[in-house]
Amino acid sequence: MITTEPGSLYNRLNDPLTPKKIVEELDKYIIGQAAAKRAVAVALRNRLRQQALEAVLREEVAPKNIIMIGPTGVGKTEIARRLAKLTASPFLKVEASKFTEVGYVGRDVESMIRDLAEIAFNLVRAEKIASVQEKAKAAAEERLLDLLIPPAPPSYRPGEPAPAVPGEPSWAPPPPPGAASAATSREKMREWLRAGKLNDRSVEVEVPEGGASMRLFTQQGMEEMGINLQDIMPGLMGGRRKTRKVKVPEALDLLGREEEEKLIDKDEISREAVERAETAGIVFIDEIDKVAGKGHGGQGPDVSREGVQRDLLPIVEGSRVSTRYGLIRTDHILFIAAGAFHMTKPSDLLPELQGRFPIRVELTPLKREDFVRILKEPQNALILQYTSLLATEGVEVTFSEDAVAALADYAADINDRLENIGARRLHTVLEKVVEEISFNAPDLAGTRVTIDRTYVDRCLKDIAGDQDLSKYIL
Repeated sequence: MITTEPGSLYNRLNDPLTPKKIVEELDKYIIGQAAAKRAVAVALRNRLRQQALEAVLREEVAPKNIIMIGPTGVGKTEIARRLAKLTASPFLKVEASKFTEVGYVGRDVESMIRDLAEIAFNLVRAEKIASVQEKAKAAAEERLLDLLIPPAPPSYRPGEPAPAVPGEPSWAPPPPPGAASAATSREKMREWLRAGKLNDRSVEVEVPEGGASMRLFTQQGMEEMGINLQDIMPGLMGGRRKTRKVKVPEALDLLGREEEEKLIDKDEISREAVERAETAGIVFIDEIDKVAGKGHGGQGPDVSREGVQRDLLPIVEGSRVSTRYGLIRTDHILFIAAGAFHMTKPSDLLPELQGRFPIRVELTPLKREDFVRILKEPQNALILQYTSLLATEGVEVTFSEDAVAALADYAADINDRLENIGARRLHTVLEKVVEEISFNAPDLAGTRVTIDRTYVDRCLKDIAGDQDLSKYIL
């Protein structure tokens, strides 16, 4: 995996994420679709180049948004998702069709940017917490030791020097008897705590009560802003805390999370989240073909579709959207749209919207040879997933080469005869093949099972051959 420094990815052109490296990383998880991989790799690299420009010119360079055209199950969403994960970018997938019913059912288009801001905030927050985790863990450990060994009250005996008064010279008295032994006991307790010898002990810890929240319905499409009441009226909840009696491991976790919250600055996280969303955000708009169409006569479903396009247009062109973390400019967010375009074509979109997606990539339908590779080659290959899952039950499952070929044959054949759902068909076929083994796995611990073509045929031949039955089962 290519390593990058979060937050600075878009500030330098000597970043290891060259277009070739991006394609190499995508090849580890996605079979085929070379043209789409090259397109997203170049689009991402152009972001790096844009950030390296002078400020005046940087604002003039618009992102190279992409439309992916291809049937379902060929890797459109996976390419965008892996790209975002590779670059530690805020990533949001939305379906264009859900914006056609604004009101109680649907949502307004600006909600995608608010959701992206939330994702960016959580991403930055996780990075900040990771950077202070060790310090928070040490502080939580000290607090827990205080609960396990309460500090002895200071003692004062007649004839001994009085405690030092601030601002007056004094000499430090020798440590009272037992001080050294108390320190030794604390260190011993620390050793036991780290070794897990105190996991069965219970302690009482104070934790803050959950803050109340309310929903504000705004003019931006009645969108839930989720404002915390404590942010508006801090005295309302009074910072109230409650005492819980928990085991030592849970106490350490609770205290650790509380210390983490003390060490991070939420205002700074909000500022970084807004910047991350603006410069590194990726919005994947699926089913864009469902809103393609131009209204005629002022009524009908095409009017609603065109309305969604007109609402999308200012967001993609560049506007400012109010979020709970601040105003977000959408000028340099990368938008990737995707659709099958069976009943429509990209030219059915509004001309203005078409112009904002200058890169068009057609993804090819998957063939039998692609299914064979999908089953075996990716780092998250389907066969690897199923064998690993069953290995947790102590069952060793192996697939022979002819079994893999049979699975690909059945998937390709069913896709040809029924609706073509691409690689998703492999999930349904493979699930049916391993169903019996999965059901009996707890009773098969310690055994080895080999799945060959005969086994696959026995599981699928009758179902796949029955045209009516396969519609419901496969």
